Amino acid sequence: MHFQSTNEPAVPSLKPDLLTAAQLAELCLGYLAEHPEQLGEFMVQTGYSPDQLRKAVGGDQLARGLIDYFAQNEPLLLALCANSAIAPESFMRVWVRLNPAG
Repeated sequence: MHFQSTNEPAVPSLKPDLLTAAQLAELCLGYLAEHPEQLGEFMVQTGYSPDQLRKAVGGDQLARGLIDYFAQNEPLLLALCANSAIAPESFMRVWVRLNPAG
């Protein structure tokens, strides 16, 4: 007897491993925008004012800062990855490319 399931896979497929720093930073900023308490904490940690943050969007310095902030906060990193269907290893590969010395 042969059974065929029509159920969807239990785990959503993950996004490709080829994320750029800009794409990842955009996901990080989007996550923070959806979680104001985390956005406030990011701004306290980095010293950005709301106006400075708006002006920095799209820049390399903010992108690196966002990626570093998430890489240093494992619960935040895992939440972002789960919500964005990204493997944590893929996130960290981008971080390593930005920080080859570790």
